[in-house]
Amino acid sequence: MPDADATLLSLVIPVYNERDSLVALHEEISEVAATLSERVEIVFIDDGSKDDSWQIVRDLAAKDERVRGIKFRRNFGKAAALAAGFGAAKGATVITMDADLQDDPHEIPHFLAKLRDGFDVVSGWKKVRHDPWHKVLPSRVFNKFLSVLTGVHLHDHNCGMKAYRAEALREVHMYGEMHRFVPVLAAARGFKVGELVIQHRARKFGHSKYGWKRFIKGALDVVTVRLLTGFARRPQHFLGAWGLGFLSAAVVGFFLLLLNLLVRQFEADAGAGMMTQMVGLILATGLGVLGAQCVLTGLIAETIAARRWLENEVYSVAERTDGR
Repeated sequence: MPDADATLLSLVIPVYNERDSLVALHEEISEVAATLSERVEIVFIDDGSKDDSWQIVRDLAAKDERVRGIKFRRNFGKAAALAAGFGAAKGATVITMDADLQDDPHEIPHFLAKLRDGFDVVSGWKKVRHDPWHKVLPSRVFNKFLSVLTGVHLHDHNCGMKAYRAEALREVHMYGEMHRFVPVLAAARGFKVGELVIQHRARKFGHSKYGWKRFIKGALDVVTVRLLTGFARRPQHFLGAWGLGFLSAAVVGFFLLLLNLLVRQFEADAGAGMMTQMVGLILATGLGVLGAQCVLTGLIAETIAARRWLENEVYSVAERTDGR
């Protein structure tokens, strides 16, 4: 991100096939902007729309100098769109929102007030949602699971409307589907994360861009985030612990097999137990191999983490007495 302007508020808005809502959204933002002490810029990122969204963005930019647009050559996903918007934003404060009018621009002053209370990241909470139950229920389960796993207790990690101080965004790097976890990643860097109940409006135009695959990807991303926030600097503590567990189970398994073999060698049905012995041997061997792989992978990850520590700052500085 460029040097932040303390008097400027940047609105970063990903766009994907939103031609019907863009003009109305711009009008609402303009109404809210007139009541703010901060200057406002609006950064639209067209994520490969197949409709006339980009032409509308160009028209808005031609009429309003506060509007800027970025057009992707194809659809790269919301995380890429947000990353491009963050890179282009010039304000010391950045607010993200969706372009489908379900996020209410009139919530912007409330986010700014929350930031002034000392928070670095403020996540919206759509306490009353106007979505079908098959979207709401899995989302609530996901949010609860993520909150417990990461220790960042938010009711709505998926909410697209969030507010950030620019310095927090400088230290959070997104890829894949990591845009949902920016508050978690920021909290891991030591930034103060808060939550704000916001109005969620019913959809007027278009349709949801997310399907059932979102939840599968989300579950896998939760594991990734847990590793990044909890074990990025000490991966062997995670992988090594699992590896030692598997190796211990393998040792116990081999010991029980040996003991069982000694007992059965004098029994008449010793031949009948050969299949059980074989299955047990395969399981114990598999556990041993899996445990060794975890430990070795942990050692490699530790080497990479150590090199990253030496080459880059893996900590976050809030203030210096030397004025830097």
